[in-house]
Amino acid sequence: MAGYFSVLLVLLTLGSGLIWLIDHLMFAPKRQERLAIAQTSAGGQLDEETAALIAPEPMITETAKSIFPMIAAITIFRSFIFEPFQIPSGSMMPTLLVGDFILVQKYSYGIKDPVWRSQLVDVSEPERGDIVVFKYPLDERVDYIKRAIGLPGDKIVYRDKRLYIQPKCEEGEVQKGALLCNEFNKIDFKLINDNEFKQGPMDLARLNEDLTTTNHDILINPKSPERKGRYYQQLGTPADEWVIPADHYFMMGDNRDNSQDSRFWGFVPKENLVGKAVFIWMSFEFDNGPDDILPGWVPTGVRFERLGNIQ
Repeated sequence: MAGYFSVLLVLLTLGSGLIWLIDHLMFAPKRQERLAIAQTSAGGQLDEETAALIAPEPMITETAKSIFPMIAAITIFRSFIFEPFQIPSGSMMPTLLVGDFILVQKYSYGIKDPVWRSQLVDVSEPERGDIVVFKYPLDERVDYIKRAIGLPGDKIVYRDKRLYIQPKCEEGEVQKGALLCNEFNKIDFKLINDNEFKQGPMDLARLNEDLTTTNHDILINPKSPERKGRYYQQLGTPADEWVIPADHYFMMGDNRDNSQDSRFWGFVPKENLVGKAVFIWMSFEFDNGPDDILPGWVPTGVRFERLGNIQ
């Protein structure tokens, strides 16, 4: 849906700008000629009402001239700088909640044209721990948001609800940041609480995970079995191990037992990246939870304490 809206904005910008340009080059001079002749005949300057009757500006031109600056500014802002998104599910809890409205920095990973999404300018690559919005590889009409866990060339293992990472290293490197190069590094976490969040009747454990580049909180359901049989099976690796191809990324939700992510459908290609989630600008809460909201719902409160930079 966001992709269709971007295309609509581009079309409106081009259409209104083209109408304004054609009128400026072709029709406005003719209107000025008629006014000049009328002023000469009248022997003086005409008032605005009379001038409008003699050389009226078409309504479509007037509308195009009035909306073009605003539409162009919105298009540039959404396409190349920041784009607002709404969090639709709980897969990124506790970092992002349903009802959060976020800003995504569009230029973080490169500048793309808003229609065909071809890369125009390279800026940087995602870092481990970034929260990334991307086009879902199985249906690019849908935007997903997850955390970048694995980078190109990394080896990832997710086993017994623990994450292991063997980073890609250049020849001769023994360490990549805080990660050792030639072994699977067990990613540490520590328990914060085990009763703050629920999934149905079951309590979820809130843990602080150390990805070595950033600390962030995750949720785990200790009683939920791993769904290893549904994991994306990469040729030549065990069911819970993945080797990330060049120009691809391994994304996971922070709500580990309630997230459809790279464990289940594979890797995210670089060209699918939309931007980095950086800021919560509004957050609404609901009495009955998101599953009970009907069309036309009204939020019951604002979570002001959630507004700010995203960790």
